[in-house]
Amino acid sequence: MPTPLETASALSAADIQSVSPALGRYGKEDVASLWQRPQLSRRDRSLVTVAILIARNQTLDLPPYINLALDSGVTPRELSETITHLAFYSGWSNAMAAVAATKDIFAQRRIGPDQLPAASPQLLPLNEQAEATRVASVQRLLGTAAPGLDQYTTDPLFRDVWLRPDLSPRDRSLVTITSLMANGQVAQLAGHLNRALDNGLTQEQAGEVVTQIAFYAGWPNAFSAGPVVAEVLKGRSN
Repeated sequence: MPTPLETASALSAADIQSVSPALGRYGKEDVASLWQRPQLSRRDRSLVTVAILIARNQTLDLPPYINLALDSGVTPRELSETITHLAFYSGWSNAMAAVAATKDIFAQRRIGPDQLPAASPQLLPLNEQAEATRVASVQRLLGTAAPGLDQYTTDPLFRDVWLRPDLSPRDRSLVTITSLMANGQVAQLAGHLNRALDNGLTQEQAGEVVTQIAFYAGWPNAFSAGPVVAEVLKGRSN
C-alpha cells in the first residue's frame, strides 16, 4: 500500500528526491511508520493532520490530506465543521485559506449542500454545570479587561460553535488541542485536554497527537506540548 507521504502530498517522490534525498528517505521510513502506529486510527490521524495544516495555514499539502481524510472515513460534514471550528482557534484567515484549498475537492467529489452542515442546526444540549465553571474561569482570567472577548467566548463560541452536532464533542476537542499544540499555544492546553478526555478521547490517543505534531508541526512544538500533556495525564491518574 502506498504511504500517506506518497498519496497525500502536492509533491511527487521524484520532486522530493531532486532536492533532498534524505527527506525522501525519512518520509518513506519514518513518516510511513508514523501512519502505521495503532494509537490513532487512520481516520483520526487524518483529521489531526488536516487540523495541523489549517492551524498553521500550510495549504500546499492541504488538498491531498483532505482527500486522504475523506478516503479514511472523515465525512464532508466533519471536514466542514473542522474548518468552521478552527476559524475560532487559529484565526479567520486560516479558515478562509482552508476553504479555498477544499472547495475544488468538494466540487470534484460532487459534495453538495446536502452533504454539508446546516448554517444554523439544532444544537446539542448545553452542559450547564460545565458552562458555569467555564464562565467563572474566564471571569477570573479576564476580569473586566476585555468584555467583548468575554461576550464572544460565551456566544458564539461555547453556546453555539461547541454545540453544533456535525462534529462530535470528542472530535471537536481533538482538533482544538491539535490546533493549540501545532501553534505552540500551550497556555490553554491543559483545560482543553481535560475537556477532550471528558469528551471521550483516551489518554493513549492524546499522547499520540503529540507524536503526530512532531512530524507535521515540528519537534519544538511537540516538546512544548508534551510536558503539559504529561502533567494532565498524571493528574487524571491520581
